[in-house]
Amino acid sequence: MSAETPDYRDTVFLPETDFPMRAGLPAREPEWLERWAQIGIYDRLRERGQGRTPFILHDGPPYANGNLHIGHALNKTLKDMVVRSQQMMGRDARYVPGWDCHGLPIEWKIEEQYRQKGQDKDAIDVVEFRKECRRFAEHWIDVQREEFKRLGVTGKWDDPYLTMNYHAEAVIAAEFMKLLMDGSLYQGSKPVMWSPVEKTALAEAEVEYHDHTSHTIWVRFKPVDGALDGASVVIWTTTPWTIPQNRAVAFNPTISYGLYEVGTVQENATAKPREKLLLADALADAVMASAKVESHSRLRDVSAEELSGLMLAHPLRGVEGGAGEWDYDVPMLPGDHVTEEAGTGFVHTAPSHGDDDYQLGQKFGLPMTYNVEPDGSYRADLPIFGGEAIILPDGKDGPANVSVIKQLAYAGALLAKGKVKHSYPHSWRSKAPLIYRNTPQWFAAIDKKLDDGMGEYGDTIRTRALTSIDKLVKWTPQTGRNRIFSMVENRPDWVLSRQRAWGVPLTCFVKKGARPDDADFLLRDARVNDRVIAAFEKDGADAWYRPGFKETALEGVANPEDYDQVMDVLDVWFDSGSTHAFVIRDRADGAPDGIADLYLEGTDQHRGWFHSSLLQASATKGRAPYRGVLTHGFTLDEKGMKMSKSLGNTIVPAEVIKQYGADILRLWVAHVDYTADQRIGPEILKGTADSYRRLRNTLRFMLGNLAGFSEAEKVAPADMPELEQWILHRLAQLDHKVRQGYDAYDFQGVFQTLFQFCTVDLSAFYFDIRKDSLYCDAPDSVRRRSARTVLDILFHRLVTWLAPILPFTMEDVWLSRFPSEDDSVHLHDFPVTPADWLNEPLAAKWEHIRRARRVVTAALEVKRADKTIGASLEAAPVVHVEEAPILAALKSINFADLCIVSDLSLTADPAPNEAFRLAEVPGVGVVFELAEGEKCERCWKILPDVGTHKHPGLCARCDAVVSNA
Repeated sequence: MSAETPDYRDTVFLPETDFPMRAGLPAREPEWLERWAQIGIYDRLRERGQGRTPFILHDGPPYANGNLHIGHALNKTLKDMVVRSQQMMGRDARYVPGWDCHGLPIEWKIEEQYRQKGQDKDAIDVVEFRKECRRFAEHWIDVQREEFKRLGVTGKWDDPYLTMNYHAEAVIAAEFMKLLMDGSLYQGSKPVMWSPVEKTALAEAEVEYHDHTSHTIWVRFKPVDGALDGASVVIWTTTPWTIPQNRAVAFNPTISYGLYEVGTVQENATAKPREKLLLADALADAVMASAKVESHSRLRDVSAEELSGLMLAHPLRGVEGGAGEWDYDVPMLPGDHVTEEAGTGFVHTAPSHGDDDYQLGQKFGLPMTYNVEPDGSYRADLPIFGGEAIILPDGKDGPANVSVIKQLAYAGALLAKGKVKHSYPHSWRSKAPLIYRNTPQWFAAIDKKLDDGMGEYGDTIRTRALTSIDKLVKWTPQTGRNRIFSMVENRPDWVLSRQRAWGVPLTCFVKKGARPDDADFLLRDARVNDRVIAAFEKDGADAWYRPGFKETALEGVANPEDYDQVMDVLDVWFDSGSTHAFVIRDRADGAPDGIADLYLEGTDQHRGWFHSSLLQASATKGRAPYRGVLTHGFTLDEKGMKMSKSLGNTIVPAEVIKQYGADILRLWVAHVDYTADQRIGPEILKGTADSYRRLRNTLRFMLGNLAGFSEAEKVAPADMPELEQWILHRLAQLDHKVRQGYDAYDFQGVFQTLFQFCTVDLSAFYFDIRKDSLYCDAPDSVRRRSARTVLDILFHRLVTWLAPILPFTMEDVWLSRFPSEDDSVHLHDFPVTPADWLNEPLAAKWEHIRRARRVVTAALEVKRADKTIGASLEAAPVVHVEEAPILAALKSINFADLCIVSDLSLTADPAPNEAFRLAEVPGVGVVFELAEGEKCERCWKILPDVGTHKHPGLCARCDAVVSNA
């Protein structure tokens, strides 16, 4: 610009906004959290929600034990997106966060503290011990609450639910006593998953599987009467310690068995030449190889009839020092669980130490054994093995397995031995191996017919649960239905009891001297139940453990001397499974029917919280406590590997927030398909941050170009140019897709739809085209006013549509435009979008226009790349269009403005050979021409009329704007 040329920069309407390009989220997000707390945003939303249809997402309680991991962040962010979007779509979306407070992990931590001090936990008063556990839980609840809030999660944080609150403990006990009263509760002695390290039974959901190296043995069982030529029946097991508890050998009548004779053997083999063995034909070769047999022959078939009724000697019969403990016969019994997949085709059966074994024992009346103590050692008075540990306190293998193997060898019963690495059950808390152990436990009978007046969906817990799964619950994704259905269909009775101290006790009394199957074994009296509930409401479950409680509870009902007070505690899954009763049913912000609209957790909760809630509610409500279940997968590292501290690949939410801000972490959640396993890592987060920056620039452009916009400036849609009407059409389409996506919890779909719209339709198309009008048109021009009206419409929709995903950023954007002491974007609903904005004929026309524009912009890009031009405004292309309707469409608008060129010619003439074409847009050719004229100093278009107006450096449009300013 020469000294004589006026400076027109001040006459251009450039964007004005204080909204910064750099977000500074880590530093600024806490300001928004503080602001939301000051204006009481959650309670304000509840006030606004009065009269609306409630939507209740019931929070699956995390465990109050340790800092949050990335799985917590994913889960709570998803929940927050659900709640915020449902609220902004016009519902009263309530969210009460909660915590699971009882149970073994906390008790274990307190025990560790005692052990470090050299104290014996059993010497501590149980009520004092429980208080220690309560204080531990309270500490971590406070820590986790702040970490969850830092993620931007909105909820009733000042009044969450806790399973250790007195009312919660009273309700849990009341729900348990419903099972007592309807006859579902029984005490049974059966094998359960048992942790010798933690000395308690575990639920299925508390068990995880890891590789473990086990001893494996092949053992001879001899027929007692020399039947089958004295051939030995061979079993194979990976738990040698269970052999002293053997009570039978199982076979499958459908399997083909043979009588085999050993030929030659290797030097160190325990197999003997010419001995005869009974084996499944499919497994015989493998067994012989394991027994180091070099050659063998099959003598004949052995029928199921020959096996049935065959009596065998226990392999430890007559062992020195056995004191006759194992001098009993072992029957051969048919069992469907026997397969040809591994082993020998015969299964050693110890009814006290395996579910299949137990079921077979029940069917044929086999006796139970009680040889294994709670700490995983043999009972002290068991001959030979007394006091030996199966699992040591540190979780390692004890000497029991090796001792049993040695005795089998001494007795001549050991055919072969080895070791095998296989998947084995471990405690998810102590990580120590588990055993199946027969022990008296309390169970809920899930197939008992109930006469409780709640039979609409079935008359047993199982049938009600299965009916609920199929008819009452929407599963997202649908595969969740199949998973939980098969689990419930095949599961055994629910083990309710745990031999621990920190939990809600099994509030029942048993008659001294009575057997579990006696009618008067359990005291069933509503007056006693009411006293228990009242005591728990007043003093919590600690009341159960205080001296004199039994006497007070039974006063005037029964002689306390005749009854024992049960001191086991309830499985914590019963606690969390009961939350529907003391949260959804009992709270003022719950629902009268006690049924949630949605439960949302990881896929592992099909066997965890979804499962326990389903069983518990089927027993006490007659149906599932939820209408919808949404599940997410697990979070892996960038390579798809499971995160672990030892690998150093963990991503800690607090560290991500410190570096990027919570909104970036939330945007990552919206980026991924959470229904499957997702990945996260430094490179993925960088990509997420880049998407965020692009989106932020779109929002900043709108803010800058809306400066000073007022109601008086608005233009009615019918009076707008077609380009603006097309944007309104797209918004009407998006409104439908966004609402549909949020209702389907498809946050990935919502974000991708909006992100594509912002980057492709807006930034790369609409904004690019309309910059000229926004910056250079007269303020009162219809085109500029229309563009600003559309920007205002876009602003209200995009900022609210994105608020559930990016609550901090959208609050910042909203208040940048509408500063207020007590307003918030989160207090606004998604705007209603008029249906008549949809204009399919216009959309079809503009699809042709945009396709033709792509050819022009691609042709210009070639010229820019070869330095023929520096900017598109230097061009005045000739566009050849073969199809008359498309040519007419292009002529009906200012196509030059759309292509951001100074001039443009449209013609139906055939395109010359040198014309630029795009294969995907046939019938359109572009011939490049330079624009003629001078460059307007204000809008930079090159036009012939520049220099012919009052202001010599301006075009007609700019001259008029400056002259009338």
